[in-house]
Amino acid sequence: MRILVTGTAGFIGSSLAERLLARGDEVYGIDNHNDYYDPALKEARLARFATHPNYTHLRADLADADAMNRAFADFEPKRVVNLAAQAGVRYSLKNPQAYVQSNLVGFVNMLEACRHGRIEHLVYASSSSVYGANRKLPFAIDDAVDHPVSLYAASKKANELMAHTYSHLYDLPTTGLRFFTVYGPWGRPDMSPMLFADRISRGEPIDVFNYGKHSRDFTYIDDIVAGVIRTLDHTASPDGAHDALHPHPGTSSAPYRVYNIGNDQPVQLLRFIELMERHLGRTVEKRLLPMQPGDVPDTWADVSALRRDVGYAPNTSIEEGVARFVAWYREYFQRGE
Repeated sequence: MRILVTGTAGFIGSSLAERLLARGDEVYGIDNHNDYYDPALKEARLARFATHPNYTHLRADLADADAMNRAFADFEPKRVVNLAAQAGVRYSLKNPQAYVQSNLVGFVNMLEACRHGRIEHLVYASSSSVYGANRKLPFAIDDAVDHPVSLYAASKKANELMAHTYSHLYDLPTTGLRFFTVYGPWGRPDMSPMLFADRISRGEPIDVFNYGKHSRDFTYIDDIVAGVIRTLDHTASPDGAHDALHPHPGTSSAPYRVYNIGNDQPVQLLRFIELMERHLGRTVEKRLLPMQPGDVPDTWADVSALRRDVGYAPNTSIEEGVARFVAWYREYFQRGE
């Protein structure tokens, strides 16, 4: 299959591209290689598969509509996975314009390209952050998501609304995946697993927000990628049971779906740190601090809909996942015992 993937120098996108190539797909990757974090890590991810005969790479920004339209015209993809976005909750407080350009302007460019390219299925990254101030756990697709607490979260909810519009108006099958705290080898250096590993390996104190009372639905990268591929292969279709008087947020009379994708097993942040310390062979001071603006206390994914519809089955325990991540971290950064 000819699949266009955006964000292929990123954490999830690079792992997805590698897996798609391994199963025989032809992949056209797009990434702008921005400097939100160290571009050298992005280049290293890309180097794992950049020379594969079935891979083509384009350095371009989703906000460049002409570049997107040319890419679609040249490659003629059948399906698309849109993972490129300006990530990070806290950074959205400092640089909101970056989120408007990448997550809103860039996403509408992608929708337009998919519409005119007659794409069979668009799968795109949403986020657990859309649940915002919601305190009911686990987070379920039929929960209200009308109270975001960061611009990043608002941009991801906007993506879901924009996708539904295109599914409704143009019969474009779209599926949004609300990712829950993805971690593992080749992860992002601005996320807590890498930040913790850096500090523990150096023997430096760790800032633990919300006084250590956070819990997160940590989800290992291999489980996420398997779920994305299952979703991509299961094209969104109209919900035959859709009731316009009592609509379900995750389905529609249009070919539209939204799912949670997580591990369905929240872990206390202090437990995660404890496992990191065990595998890195060092214990460090924890500085317990108040919760930061834009953060939420807990996340927990109800993934029953994704299990039912595509057979999603995360099976990597937190103990196994942390061990694999630390092994990669030590090898990549050459930081031993």
